[in-house]
Amino acid sequence: MKIQECKVIDNATLLVVSEDGKQGFFDVSHYFELEAFSSLKNPEEFKRISIGGYFIEWSSGADLSADTIEAKWFDVTNTKKKVI
Repeated sequence: MKIQECKVIDNATLLVVSEDGKQGFFDVSHYFELEAFSSLKNPEEFKRISIGGYFIEWSSGADLSADTIEAKWFDVTNTKKKVI
């Protein structure tokens, strides 16, 4: 999966859209206890996200691969109304 868009929904959730149009919510809070992700508990830091195609990353250096996101997201692709 290649990530086309990523939107912060709240202080721990992302809405990710793939290049092929699939969409899903991804809860990052499960990673907050890991040292690399601990700074993302700060809502302002969590918002500092960028897309690298096959991964997303934060200014703090934390990152998640597209494969990890797709494996654990809540898929909303086939809902009647697109989220983005």
